[in-house]
Amino acid sequence: MGGPFICFFFFGALLFLLPICVAVDGYADVREKKCWFALSVYRLPRLISGYLQPERGGIAVHFGKKKAFFLPFSEMAATRKKFEIAKGFQLIRYRQVVETGGAGSPYSVLLAAFFRIVSAQVFSVMKTRHPFLSLESHLLLVEGAELKVSVRAETVLNGLVLTVALAKKLLEVLLNWIREEKSTVSWKRQRSN
Repeated sequence: MGGPFICFFFFGALLFLLPICVAVDGYADVREKKCWFALSVYRLPRLISGYLQPERGGIAVHFGKKKAFFLPFSEMAATRKKFEIAKGFQLIRYRQVVETGGAGSPYSVLLAAFFRIVSAQVFSVMKTRHPFLSLESHLLLVEGAELKVSVRAETVLNGLVLTVALAKKLLEVLLNWIREEKSTVSWKRQRSN
């Protein structure tokens, strides 16, 4: 009876302590006005994928032909301030490839050189703060007028950080619900008097 419990406890403790590698792939095409994304764990097949498309007043997030929801711009700023779970993630690898048109234009070549200088400066600052980071930036000049960006970011977190962040969010929801219930009860008492 104790053997399965010990094995379950051991593997549960490993899940809390061992790192979980999460990879996010993104691809944006300015001409099509879409941004595709995919989320995978341990470089296995993707867990979530879909695309973002700008709409009037917000962004539509599509998870297939029948699943979609709308994010208004007004709610995005407030949501970003409340989203503290990102503090538990540690970026370990970042790779970007930018394809831009105008291969024959000297202005495009100057703009590409400026982009490379800026990305090199940003990456050098990030590398001095976090020496373990793997950072890559590539720029391709192609014929025609287009702009495409491809990004792959890999982060590491562990189950303990994720569980603590989830428990914190659940407690905040519970406390807000209790406050609403108390205010509703006190309002009803005042109204009955």
